[in-house]
Amino acid sequence: MSRPVWAVALVLSGVVTPRGAAQQAATPVASAPAQNEAGRRTLTIEEAEAIALRNNPQITVAKLRALETHQFVREVRSALLPQANGFLEGVGADSGTRLSAGGFLTNGAMFSRAAAGVAVSQLITDFGRTTNLVSSSKYQAKAEDENAVATRQQIILAVDQSFYNVLETKALLKVAQDTVKARQNLVDQIQALTDAKLRSEIDLSFSKVDLARAKLLMLDSENGYQASLSTLSAILGYPEQEDFNVVEPAAQTVNPPALDPVPLIRQAMQLRPEILSLQNEVSAAQKFGRAEHDLKWPTVTGLGTVGAAPIRDPNITSRYGAAGVTMYVPLFNGFLYNARAKTADLETEAKRKKLQDLQDNVARDVRNGWLDTQKAYERLSVTQQLREQAQLSLELADARYKLGLGTIVEYSQAELQQTDAQLQDTDARYQYILSQLALAYEIGLTR
Repeated sequence: MSRPVWAVALVLSGVVTPRGAAQQAATPVASAPAQNEAGRRTLTIEEAEAIALRNNPQITVAKLRALETHQFVREVRSALLPQANGFLEGVGADSGTRLSAGGFLTNGAMFSRAAAGVAVSQLITDFGRTTNLVSSSKYQAKAEDENAVATRQQIILAVDQSFYNVLETKALLKVAQDTVKARQNLVDQIQALTDAKLRSEIDLSFSKVDLARAKLLMLDSENGYQASLSTLSAILGYPEQEDFNVVEPAAQTVNPPALDPVPLIRQAMQLRPEILSLQNEVSAAQKFGRAEHDLKWPTVTGLGTVGAAPIRDPNITSRYGAAGVTMYVPLFNGFLYNARAKTADLETEAKRKKLQDLQDNVARDVRNGWLDTQKAYERLSVTQQLREQAQLSLELADARYKLGLGTIVEYSQAELQQTDAQLQDTDARYQYILSQLALAYEIGLTR
């Protein structure tokens, strides 16, 4: 089953695929479109999606940003792990001298030596600041993961819409070509009858006018078809327009849309990656705010060092070692920590409001998408009836004209109505598919 049809089926049935399973689904392998007998490159919708996901740089950028934030989690979490450093030191000093002023050697007595050792420090507690920073970075990484999903969905939607636009313009071009062929046959018939003095010149003139209109329609349809191919080629990452032979997905049963948009809105709130991303950003801001408030608490760190001095003054032992605990207590820093905590709280509140605004917009978009789908579905039956009635009207006009009971004007009008009905019916079918694709994206089912 193709991806768009799969998404549409979920919308219509109300079934939601578990998010974890959807994210674990493998990306289809991108392969070059095959070529048919005429040398044109055939393209299915699955191939188009795979090519776009492989070639579009936005996909790569989103993935790299997600990987970057996961590395930032490791950076922040490193503060919870032991910190070890090795030292090598060589000192030459005059016998019996002492450090008087300056320098970075903290030992007051100066001895010639060559020594090596290891110093280890371990954070004992900072009353939750570092753990809150780690939690904040994890939520931020989750937000970037959802942004990558959102980018993927946007690319797939653009590809699917462009693909079906090509199919629609191709079908409209076929209607126009068939119309030109039928009207050319009519002109030829009336020309023969006019030459035989069985029809008037006015009949021939009306038929030629209708033929000219059909040719103009074909030119417009051809232009629309080429424009849709150009758009599809660009989305797939081709610098030049490709003459794809797009393959229509297998026909599926047309099911009516959902009766109520409220369940769809609830699904959107649970599945839309933009909402999930911003929710994670709010959680990240909350954790960061707590970490900023924890700056006022002391920081307790354990320290230890051990080493040896193989070359040394007789007054120095061959081995050394020490252990201790330090506590850093902030007393006053000009209200710096207070300002940082207040800034973090304001940022958290701003993100909450931004999330509320996004949820309101998503609810509006889902409701509007549902209305568009309802309208497109109702239009299907209307255009089908219009096409059937227009075909019947043309058949009756044709019979009356051949029997000499009707005029060329009557027949011409029936032809125009039949052509318009065919165009309307073709457009209605593809517009319903496109509205379903858009609604599936608004809900967050596009994968």
